[in-house]
Amino acid sequence: MKQLLLIALMMLVGTVGCYAQGPHDSGEYYKAADGKKGAALKTALCGIIYSRDEGGDLNTAYRALWTHFRTTDARDDGSVWDMYSNLREMTFGDDQDTGSGNKEGQFYNREHSFPNSWFGGKVMPMYTDLHHMYPTDKVVNNKRGNNPFGETSNPTYKSANDFSKLGPCSYPGYTGTVFEPNDMYKGDFARTYFYMVTCYEEKIADWYRDNPESQPTLDGNAYPGLSNWQLDMLMKWAENDPVSEKEINRNNAVFGIQKNRNPFIDYPELERFVWGDLKDTAFSYDHYSTTGIIDIKDSSIDGQQPEAIFAPDGKRLEELRKGLNIIRLKNGKVLKVVKGVQTFEN
Repeated sequence: MKQLLLIALMMLVGTVGCYAQGPHDSGEYYKAADGKKGAALKTALCGIIYSRDEGGDLNTAYRALWTHFRTTDARDDGSVWDMYSNLREMTFGDDQDTGSGNKEGQFYNREHSFPNSWFGGKVMPMYTDLHHMYPTDKVVNNKRGNNPFGETSNPTYKSANDFSKLGPCSYPGYTGTVFEPNDMYKGDFARTYFYMVTCYEEKIADWYRDNPESQPTLDGNAYPGLSNWQLDMLMKWAENDPVSEKEINRNNAVFGIQKNRNPFIDYPELERFVWGDLKDTAFSYDHYSTTGIIDIKDSSIDGQQPEAIFAPDGKRLEELRKGLNIIRLKNGKVLKVVKGVQTFEN
């Protein structure tokens, strides 16, 4: 009987697994990260997303950004989607680097939101990586310079309509000059930085050592990768400004061009599994959940009574208990419960 029960359970698990599918038609793209936690999850993600060819002609790839932006950063009306300025006067051009740009809303740059001086300048593939490159107002971008992202309560500069700010950092842990984007895009930039320190984690030590401007933002290590104050702030930004449709569409468009994805957009709140309160919880690429992770109370799961509960050896249990349980709900879903929290098994 025990063997028949295990076989039946394994068949059910296998049936569910046959339909494994990551978000946004990503299929098994993230499968190699399945079951990983914290630092190991970050490294596994690095192995997945840092898989494209680092070769190619830099100048050709850099020029191509003017064309790529028409796909990745166009508003519905066809205008440039700029996250540094809220003036909607710019239209796409083949080369916006001509002219100095003496007023906001006139020209746009190919902005390295993670400044290129932090990784040594014109170095591939970072120099043309679309996941951190955006078309941004030339005047506002020049004001930002190579300063870190941060928060300032006493800005020395504000863009039109007080949209972006520059000034001394008021966020605890740093007092230097920072650039503060508008609240509506803080989550976008947080997830951009999560991508950068994940995709290029093996390069962080060199960046930190060779490029002092990076040191307020980075910590010089593969994990966590970001300095304490920067990580705290970006985690807050990501929480307050969740993943938007704009980010999802852009992530898909970038994937179409350079064939890699930003997992922090595909999996909202993934940063919690890498650095935050869920870093001791295993990541599931095809049954991802943050809100579904709950404490076991009154032998119920999200208000549902389990249809059947089994120990790992196939023994049927009378009630849910803390530790390892295999649970079948009435809808046929199979779950695993570990250490008193619910996580998807398949």
